[in-house]
Amino acid sequence: MKTVACIIDEGFAPFEFGVACEAFGLDRSDDGVPNFDFRVVAPHPGAVHSKLGFSVNVEHDLSFAYEADLVIFCPMPRERWGNVDARLIAVAQDAVARGAWTMSVCSGAFALAAAGVLDGRRATTHWMYSGVLAAMYPQIDVDPDVLFVQDGRIITSAGTAAGIDACLHLLRIELGAEMANRIAKRMVVPPQRDGGQAQYIDRPLPAVAGDSLSDISAWAVQNLRDELSVDELARRAHMSSRTFARRFRSEFGMPPATWLTRQRIVEAQRMLERTDLGLEQIAAETGFGSAAVLRQNFTRVLDTTPSAYRARFSCTAAMAG
Repeated sequence: MKTVACIIDEGFAPFEFGVACEAFGLDRSDDGVPNFDFRVVAPHPGAVHSKLGFSVNVEHDLSFAYEADLVIFCPMPRERWGNVDARLIAVAQDAVARGAWTMSVCSGAFALAAAGVLDGRRATTHWMYSGVLAAMYPQIDVDPDVLFVQDGRIITSAGTAAGIDACLHLLRIELGAEMANRIAKRMVVPPQRDGGQAQYIDRPLPAVAGDSLSDISAWAVQNLRDELSVDELARRAHMSSRTFARRFRSEFGMPPATWLTRQRIVEAQRMLERTDLGLEQIAAETGFGSAAVLRQNFTRVLDTTPSAYRARFSCTAAMAG
């Protein structure tokens, strides 16, 4: 992925637009991160007004979107959900047809839905709008509870900050975990929140900050090679296993065992990129125990083998040079 087109139109949402610019438009070459040819495009170049009363000057029309490796659809005003610009529909259809990455942030999903490219697919948008999307387009499997959904080479994300998670997810696919983590560090955000994490918490967390499970999760990440059972984590949190599991799912959006597996995979990605260690040793260091178990979990979550991942993203040769 080398070229990125970010589409905005009248009434665009500044924060979500800024997320796309931050993730793909900044020069981070001083951190070893490759740059993208990032361009903001619009159906009508010139002054494009945001929903907050200011405008940005867009130099490019939609031509670049027809050749970009990634096309991003920013949120659109509610009044245009049922009347999407035909030019945006054409861009979405072209991007999907030629196999480009296609991403929507928040209500940008309505443009993809109008183009028909989400038919028969799973998708998401902001939880406040998911019912409208499902009612307007019943052929789409709308998931109202998740941060983002990847279906093939189409990524739809929920509102506001979930766009950051979707962008980092794609950057991790294209550049590897190490580069994505560097970008996340510069953005001062968590390097990975799983797409299946809930958009919002069903019940309020306790008001006392000390009751947060962040200390336990941080300790677990530092001790992934150990056999970390729910009972052990619950004991350290001074809770019953049942209470801990319920609290953990509420705070992190998934069961403790699923979260631990994802953290172990993230660490395995880092080691595959940054070291020459064999799979058995990586499996031991990350708590999987054996190369076979590492391979099984890695392939299930990332849809590629550890060896294939290392072949694509290893930077040990560059480090040695």
